[in-house]
Amino acid sequence: MRDRELRRRCRRLLRELAIVPPLDVRVLCERVGRRRGKPIHPVARPIPVPGPFGAWISTRAADYILYQQETSKSHQDHIILHELGHILAGHPSDSPGADVEQLCPDFGPDAVRRALRRTAYDTEQEREAETVATIILEWASVLDRISPRPSGEAPAQRMEAALADRLGWL
Repeated sequence: MRDRELRRRCRRLLRELAIVPPLDVRVLCERVGRRRGKPIHPVARPIPVPGPFGAWISTRAADYILYQQETSKSHQDHIILHELGHILAGHPSDSPGADVEQLCPDFGPDAVRRALRRTAYDTEQEREAETVATIILEWASVLDRISPRPSGEAPAQRMEAALADRLGWL
């Protein structure tokens, strides 16, 4: 998918899900999960380094995003958004097999290792997932800086709504 179309799809999705700054990655996962019809659970794990920082495991009942617990909060959010990018772009998951159903939500170390060894994504899919993560982080960063803080007064709310309509270029 071309970057322009990917950006358009991401912006549309964020508007449809009513995601507003400041960005809460877990709220985004919750809303995307509701839209998909199954929950998305971010799960922190001590992932061996070197290696991937995260993985997405899809089961019949839920999606799980494993992410490196031994890093900063902002890096964790980026990892989660990257894996969410795979979901939003419609890529296949890292599901290591049917046995993961029995291990969720308490993944055993073997299931985690099998999932993290998978390399189902080609470089185009990795680029798309990274682009989704970057778009969402850019969007949240810019809007957080320029969006007025919510006000309870009716005239201020009308002005905020009008300004928000002008921010659609992001």
